[in-house]
Parts: sequence; structure tokens; C-alpha cells
Amino acid sequence: MTYAVHKPVGVVSTAQDTHGRPTVVGLLPDEGLRLYPVGRLDADSSGLILLTNDGELANRLTHPRFEVPKSYRAKLAGKPIDEAALRRLREGVELEDGRTAPAEARRLGEHELELTIHEGRNRQVRRMCSAIGREVLELRRVRFGPLRLDPLAAGEYRRLEQSELDLLRAL
Repeated sequence: MTYAVHKPVGVVSTAQDTHGRPTVVGLLPDEGLRLYPVGRLDADSSGLILLTNDGELANRLTHPRFEVPKSYRAKLAGKPIDEAALRRLREGVELEDGRTAPAEARRLGEHELELTIHEGRNRQVRRMCSAIGREVLELRRVRFGPLRLDPLAAGEYRRLEQSELDLLRAL
């Protein structure tokens, strides 16, 4: 069983939290299923996350060799986003744990961009933006593979259809 969930800010991407914070699994009614988050979103980020009890699917979606694309919308502080900043993101940036793979990057507004990555390093989008001299004020995952966040509102979820699961398994 797999669900698409719109994780709100302040909710952690774990099944259980030792600090008593609300978890993404807690957004769904407890029906005795053991669901696990696929991928991570830090507590300060919102957006699309998947919950599943299918370990093989979870591995396929998170293992780096499958290069599943994930798209994020980020609102950035500082000066407007220019072509030089976009070019650096598109070429990959140097982080403390190595250079990132090239990203798809497009400007949505003076201070907003959409970034698509195929890796899943810890806080990667925030660190990539920091590497180009921009602080992330707001971050939302809008796409995970072929799945889109819309029309789910924060805290809402839906069960994936078989056709969507087939698409995910084919990635």
C-alpha cells in the first residue's frame, strides 16, 4: 500500500520520533499498517512524500542508481536569481561531501526557482542554494518521479492508483 502525502512544515519525515514531534506517518489514520516514508524532507520543508509498506518499491525510489527525479520550489533570500546562479546549479556545485550531479534549474520569479535533482543527499537543495550564496526561506517538493504534489493541500494524502505504482516501478 502506498500513499502520496503533502507533508507540512513542522512535521518530521519519520515513522516515529523520540522527541515527540508530529510525524508524517501520523497524518494518516492508524489502520494497523506499518508504513514508512520514502525519501526525506526536513522539518522546515513541505511537499510531496510517499509512505509505503513496499520495501522493494521504497528501495527503487531512493537508491541513487535509479536516479529518480525530484523537483523542488525554493524561495530564496538575497539578490534576485540571475543566469550565473542557474548555470552553476545546472553544472553541479561543490559541497563538503563532493560535487553534485547537474540539476535542472529554472527561475520562477526574482527570488523563486524550481530545481530538479536525481540524488538524495541530506538537505541537498538547501546546501546547493547555499553554495551559490543564497539562503532558502521556503522549500517545497512538488514532484517525485512522475507524481505531482497538486492538488493535495498541506496535511492531505491519497492512496496511489495501480497505474501510478506501475509507473514508479518502471523507473
